[in-house]
Amino acid sequence: MRTCPQFAALREEYEREIGYLSAHSQRHVGKPSAKASATYAASTRARMARALSGHVGRCPECG
Repeated sequence: MRTCPQFAALREEYEREIGYLSAHSQRHVGKPSAKASATYAASTRARMARALSGHVGRCPECG
């Protein structure tokens, strides 16, 4: 599937945020903040999927 630069930038931004949240969760295992970060990472993955599929639906270059 061929994608545009905007798709790649959007995906990179979400993946960076997911990486930060996951790393925080792994560093602080057993603390409430770790559980919250893991939850936020999971919801961010869902938001990323929704945003990217919406982009593909609207973008003439990607879709």
